Amino acid sequence: MSRVLSGVGERVGEEVQVERGPLGPAQFWRGQSRYVVGELLDSWVETAPWWQRGAAGAGGASAELVAGRQVWRVEAVRAGRSRMSFAGVFDLSWESADNRWSLVRVHD
Repeated sequence: MSRVLSGVGERVGEEVQVERGPLGPAQFWRGQSRYVVGELLDSWVETAPWWQRGAAGAGGASAELVAGRQVWRVEAVRAGRSRMSFAGVFDLSWESADNRWSLVRVHD
């Protein structure tokens, strides 16, 4: 079972820079640190909970589906470190409406 980390040096929700490969994120930067993606574990689309969506009729159901964010769960390691001992699992999201990448979860 994994646990979602927040605090203790982890800036979850922060904007990150991502270099995308053919299947998803290939590497990303958190500040000055570069992380290399070793494995794509999963990907999915998240939409806002119904109680946080706009007023009914303001764009229709199809607009709500498009407004989601795509999330990739990746195993990555800080550049220059051994994957065997220093890999972590990160959830990275692409929000097309804002045209930005974010680190949304870090798992231990």
